[in-house]
Amino acid sequence: MVDAHETHVIVGAGLAGAKAAETLRAEGFTGRVILVGEEREPPYERPGLSKGYLAANTPRADLFVHDSHWYAAQEVEMRLGSPVTLLDRAARAVHLGDGTVLGYDRLLLATGSAPRRLDVPGVDLGGVHYLRKLSESERLRATLQTLGRENGRLLIIGAGWIGLEVAAAARGYGAEVTVVEPQPTPLYGALGPELGSFFAQLHQDRGVQFHFGASVTGIEGEDGMVLAAHTDDGDEHPAHAVLVGIGAAPQTALAEAAGLAIAEAADGAGIAVDASLRSSDPAVFAAGDVASAEHPLFGRRLRVEHWANALNGGPAAARAMLGQEVVYDRVPYFFSDQYDLGMEYSGFAAPGSYDHVVVRGDAGKREFIAFWQGPDNRVLAGMNVNVWDVAGSIQQLIRSARPIDPDRLADPGTPLADL
Repeated sequence: MVDAHETHVIVGAGLAGAKAAETLRAEGFTGRVILVGEEREPPYERPGLSKGYLAANTPRADLFVHDSHWYAAQEVEMRLGSPVTLLDRAARAVHLGDGTVLGYDRLLLATGSAPRRLDVPGVDLGGVHYLRKLSESERLRATLQTLGRENGRLLIIGAGWIGLEVAAAARGYGAEVTVVEPQPTPLYGALGPELGSFFAQLHQDRGVQFHFGASVTGIEGEDGMVLAAHTDDGDEHPAHAVLVGIGAAPQTALAEAAGLAIAEAADGAGIAVDASLRSSDPAVFAAGDVASAEHPLFGRRLRVEHWANALNGGPAAARAMLGQEVVYDRVPYFFSDQYDLGMEYSGFAAPGSYDHVVVRGDAGKREFIAFWQGPDNRVLAGMNVNVWDVAGSIQQLIRSARPIDPDRLADPGTPLADL
């Protein structure tokens, strides 16, 4: 039973943290709820930073999780612009950068991830961008608008989801775009070569130039601004701005310094939590990008960086903090919008874990569903492209863990519900 006089502190004022605070109140918790964030902005959702907001299709106000009055109305104390510098588990307290010390009965770490930094000469030039924060999206949007007006060129380092979404936004403004990627296709680690080639063609049809099999070794500039980038195969790529999109790293430093268990997951180390999102310290929980969670469905640890994991993981952790029985076993899910293409991906198919990819529909018309199947013909993951209202059915196939005939899976005449 949770005492009404208890204090629950949430470190990380992003989507996971905001939804956890919301759930604590919705579940009837009447103690103190304190939400601590490094940024001065109230909690906002990040997908729009590389999608609608970057492309000037989504109003700024639509990014925020709650309106400006919600936190006061729900008696959620906000400590924004105050990063946590120390977690003292023995004292059950966190120390903020401004000297404030906050005691807690339960603590949620939702510190998210940060862009991986490129370490080459010239990376500190004024025209080099990273994209994780709202302020960074605003700065990048202004740059893309200028590039579009002046027929300028954007160089993107990394052909992952962020890189491709920014490429689509840049082309929408009229900027020229070159993408440098060491792998043979975009999204090679996420989707494999079969669907990676599909996304390469999507962008090439819109005028994006790819340079595969190469890495940037330096960025050249003058008067603090970008002029070109050099790759390890000896090529020079003219550019007026650069976006570095080489992945993200979970922000585990606070947890590591406090002695919490850290575990490797499929895509990097995170705070080790069980299926109820509880860490090695019974009073400390973790959710979102930073959590390496035992996943009952997949029988392994997963660390998922996508929006839906923050949306659903924050509430799950909040319920566990209140002493409820929680098993967080949602099928991983994410979405992307690029040009006139929309897609949803459900499941988990790590490189080397699947045997083949089955396509249902017409990939040439960019309306299809792709399924990743294991050697036993179980569906490990599915991606619907410009085909809607099927994500639930795809997730049911993944949960069933039963063998499915690839020919029936590929047949559009066979309803997914009949498989």
